Amino acid sequence: MQNRQLPNQRWEIYPEFPAKAQELAIKNNLSPLLTQVILNRGIETEKQVKEFLDPESMDLPDPLEEFSQLGISLELLENAIASREKIVICGDYDADGMTSTALLLRALKWLGAKEVYCDIPDRQKDGYGINQRLVEKFHREGVQLILTVDNGISAYDPIKKAQELGLKVIVTDHHDIPENLPPANAILNPKLLPESSPYSSVAGVGVAYILAVSLAKKLGKSQGLVKQLLELCTLGTIADMVPLKGVNRRWVKRGLQFLPNSDIEGVKALIEVTGINQGKATLKPDDIGFKLGPRINALGRIDEPQIVINLLTTDDIEVGKIQGKRCDEINKRRQQLCEEIQQEAIDWCEKNQIDLQQERVLVIVQPNWHHGVIGIVASRLVERYGVPVFIGTYEEDGENIRGSARGIPEFHVFQALEFCKDLLGKFGGHKAAGGFSLPAKNLPELRSRLREFAHKCLKPEHLKPLLKIDAQADFHQINLDLYRQIDVFHPCDKIENPLPVFWTPNVQVIDQRIVKNEHLKLTLAQNIGSQRTTIKAIAWRWSQYYPLPAKIDIAYRLQENIWNGNTTIEIELLGVRNSTESPSQSPIALVKAEFYHNQKRYTCGLYPNDSLTELRIRNAEGKVLAIPLGKTTGLLGKTREDAREINILQPPFSTLVEAAQIALEKAK
Repeated sequence: MQNRQLPNQRWEIYPEFPAKAQELAIKNNLSPLLTQVILNRGIETEKQVKEFLDPESMDLPDPLEEFSQLGISLELLENAIASREKIVICGDYDADGMTSTALLLRALKWLGAKEVYCDIPDRQKDGYGINQRLVEKFHREGVQLILTVDNGISAYDPIKKAQELGLKVIVTDHHDIPENLPPANAILNPKLLPESSPYSSVAGVGVAYILAVSLAKKLGKSQGLVKQLLELCTLGTIADMVPLKGVNRRWVKRGLQFLPNSDIEGVKALIEVTGINQGKATLKPDDIGFKLGPRINALGRIDEPQIVINLLTTDDIEVGKIQGKRCDEINKRRQQLCEEIQQEAIDWCEKNQIDLQQERVLVIVQPNWHHGVIGIVASRLVERYGVPVFIGTYEEDGENIRGSARGIPEFHVFQALEFCKDLLGKFGGHKAAGGFSLPAKNLPELRSRLREFAHKCLKPEHLKPLLKIDAQADFHQINLDLYRQIDVFHPCDKIENPLPVFWTPNVQVIDQRIVKNEHLKLTLAQNIGSQRTTIKAIAWRWSQYYPLPAKIDIAYRLQENIWNGNTTIEIELLGVRNSTESPSQSPIALVKAEFYHNQKRYTCGLYPNDSLTELRIRNAEGKVLAIPLGKTTGLLGKTREDAREINILQPPFSTLVEAAQIALEKAK
């Protein structure tokens, strides 16, 4: 597990469709580079493109038609408000859960609830989600209606206990559906909807927003409320890193425009303490993901989440400012803890010389780590090692472990936890992330079980950090106009609509140096004929790769640099590999073409390969069929290492090859 000279990555470059990209570029007045990115996101039809560029044009169904138990939930809440029943909102201590809690607390008070308060489980004492201790406490306090937010879907026993005690329960959650649904009076969860629903990917705060707005409209009291709720919905949705598609894209795009002129005193204070609102007409997701969100999350991770609830529900300017500064201070402490634990985890991995090719999953448990930040460290270890990470620390009694998990694209975290459920206490999550607890004595068996699960779904070639690359770009195409056009992609997310990633081959490294002991700053150049174009670049936390070779291929995002009133475009390096200038590494096509076959899009080309010429056909998923000319067999796969041999005379390959040959003839 020693560092190599270059990042140990696997590059997945989307196939190019120049004709289709050019057509979209002309219709939408965009660079073909960016319309290629739109195609990469699976957006092809005229209606899809319109809704992507203008989410307000979406024709949304009524949530009452989508969520079968929304009507029951509204009736329960309306009756509770009218009867002055005591309502408790049982939230969660992450940004999604805390914004959800604040949103419903604001809404219910606005709508006339006199007896409503919130209770967030204690991270150290309770762990995630509603539990039996809290249910019994609510019963003693005279609560009549429990409203869970961002949790509850896996809490079968606690909710059963609530029903036995005569408490009504509405579960609002967005986590994966367990085998047995809890016996609540009503359940609102987008995972119960078909994937085609525009509401299928909403976060916990999105479910809370739907419930609150629907209730406000039913009671005729939505005027003046919805904008505030949408601001909170935007904060929680981005911080929870759900896909910004469907209704999420519409809400977040609108909410980002509202936030610079927020009506919520706590949000104003947070924006002020981060300094991000310097004359901006709208915020970007990164403003929340890297600045506002972490400050909200920090309180739930290592301090008291109630401070965030107070911050987001207060109408007092001074209280907002005090709590905003508190969030900033705690976030600095959270950053320090993350750095310390991350380094300890790396040191442990190096000392134990873990063979990740054999293990295929990293399970690391150490004492005295803070429960609240190990999830962040897990994400960083995934980025470093390219394998799923299960990280934990011991409870105070030393007999139990609590942990967090983060996955890679080919590994489903929640399914892995279910595979080990007989070893675990509580657990939950989704494909990319999860949380769990277990008796410490079960740790050896957990390692073995997770290794078994990983071997079922992961191949050796999966065990490198994956870098998905949208399109090849030349340096002369990178300018302020292109950067500003990227605004059409906002709001972006890390899952289904990330910021565009470009790559450029055969780049010269003119200058490179380490800054602040950990980052790499470079000047790069590209020569095309007699034209030479240079550009500045930054590679965050890449000091271990210094110095880079003199000639490299690079993968990167664009970023804006404003200095002394001047704006320039620089690049943020995400990936580097040895230059593909050598024909044996990545030959240039002799001729290329694009074609459709059975209503699917392909690219094809003739490529030199040693002394032969190969016909290569690539589909939209990145699989390539490579056939030496004159041969009747070829290789099919994403890489030659995992490719299988096929007979091209047999259908469906025979007709596919024929269609490619026709397309190449037309392209000559």
